[in-house]
Amino acid sequence: MSRVAEVQVGMASCGIAAGAEPVFQFLAQNLAEEKVRVKPVGCLGMCFSEPLVAVVTEDGERFVYGPVDVKKAERILTEHVRGGTPVEDLLAKGDGFFTKQVRIVLENCGMIDPTSIDEYISRGGYEALQKVLREMTPAEVIEEITKSGLRGRGGAGFPTGTKWSFAAKEKDPIKFVVCNGDEGDPGAFMDRSVLEGDPHRVIEGMIIAGYAIGAREGIVYVRAEYPLAVRRVRQAIAAAEARGFLGNNILGSSFSFRITVKEGAGAFVCGEETALIASVEGKRGMPRRRPPYPAQHGLWGHPTVINNVETLANVPWIIRHGWEAFARYGTEKSKGTKVFALAGKVRHSGLVEIPMGLTLGELVLEVGGGIPKEKAFKAVQIGGPSGGCLPASLAHVPVDYESLKEHGAIMGSGGLIVMDEDTCMVEVARFFLDFTQKESCGKCTFCRVGTKRMLEILSGIVEGKGRPEDLDVLMDLGQKVKTYSLCGLGQTAPNPVLTTLRYFRDEYEAHVREKRCPARVCRALLTYHIEPELCRGCKLCTKACPVGAIEQGPGKFQVIREEKCIRCGRCREVCPFGAISVR
Repeated sequence: MSRVAEVQVGMASCGIAAGAEPVFQFLAQNLAEEKVRVKPVGCLGMCFSEPLVAVVTEDGERFVYGPVDVKKAERILTEHVRGGTPVEDLLAKGDGFFTKQVRIVLENCGMIDPTSIDEYISRGGYEALQKVLREMTPAEVIEEITKSGLRGRGGAGFPTGTKWSFAAKEKDPIKFVVCNGDEGDPGAFMDRSVLEGDPHRVIEGMIIAGYAIGAREGIVYVRAEYPLAVRRVRQAIAAAEARGFLGNNILGSSFSFRITVKEGAGAFVCGEETALIASVEGKRGMPRRRPPYPAQHGLWGHPTVINNVETLANVPWIIRHGWEAFARYGTEKSKGTKVFALAGKVRHSGLVEIPMGLTLGELVLEVGGGIPKEKAFKAVQIGGPSGGCLPASLAHVPVDYESLKEHGAIMGSGGLIVMDEDTCMVEVARFFLDFTQKESCGKCTFCRVGTKRMLEILSGIVEGKGRPEDLDVLMDLGQKVKTYSLCGLGQTAPNPVLTTLRYFRDEYEAHVREKRCPARVCRALLTYHIEPELCRGCKLCTKACPVGAIEQGPGKFQVIREEKCIRCGRCREVCPFGAISVR
């Protein structure tokens, strides 16, 4: 085996939260005198196995370890880095995780030091920028992006080249490019990971977009809750300016472009582009009617192209490799790849990039490793809180814009939450609607009031107060909110409710007609019972009950007084004999 060249430690937010910093410090201190570099890298995607440590040999062979603590890092240092023998029992387990992935956006994440412009350049960074400035006209750049079939990865899926062409045609000499990094979906971390792990890629994409449409200024709009992403983007901007990739007369050309960072306050609605524009202008983030579209009348009244992080991160790769290489992946109308944040009841939670057209089943059961504890795969919530819940029976559905829309969901920005047999779909719908209702800007009546009424009905159903007619009212309200809301966020807010009603109506019926939660999740609909034949009379449940609802029964066993029980579940947790059942 060849000598170890470097040791990489995952230092994105996921790795740091899992304890990567002391591991990095230990390795850096102990290898300071040796010719082995210890470097921080972004998220490799294997969040399920953080903290991650990769040992890379001089011939390029990589051994990924995880999860690693300081004690395990000591073994890796002694046995592998110095001893030359990989520590087999500490290698990260993730069979199939990378098998069906195609990494375009994520090709550098987890591989390079995101604070080093030299490492980005060594992997082809800024070659695309040099190519467009020296060999291509703005119109040719737009044509290349149009031919590639790249569509907006922020949710709507609008053709990127078309959006750029609209702005390019405007005669206004002042134009803007805005990178939308306002990632507010619960369970989503795609944009954060890219900004933390490969910020120069997004910056290069913005500069190319600016050249294509004739803009001289760009703004990265990123939520303040992403402090590491904000810091690394600012470091990357400064490094790009120092190397002449940003500023006046870039690379000796007549093109000048500058980028600043705007930190958002965390309002979900600011992910909508007109609300984002208002926020950048210092106003309250509220959407406006379109047209006019931002490409014609955007920031401070000037033509503005707004693309999300993932969209812009695709641009340098397309320019370097050609539109044909990108269009080779995906389906007829959905080209390229899509990054997803896999979360929920799935073994391999983390960041993945798959070619469009891979099925939901392949994504969850193969790339995601399936459901833990041998539970049954029940559903996915795809597209964030405004997406839709699709059942496991639709596992054959391809992941592309048209197929998901046909079944009531949307691609969204890429959040995907997996659910198993223990998930209550009524509660899931209530949870997501609660989020979107709270995040509504309140500007239009259908979103402000309609989602409020829907939430009240859903809350009543999970609390055991539902009525059969509630289901028809939910459907009617959902359709009206979807049809008449002002912006895309309001129009998609009812999706979790409408799709769960469509695919899991039997669960709603059980809640409403039988006052029963099939998944045994909704506390108000549960009853706890002590099985006499299993009870040993140890009274641990009696001691654990916070309200004194458990008493001595007629025999040796205990009984639960239903009228006193608050359904907290403590009795079931402490019973060593499994004598307490939930119905």
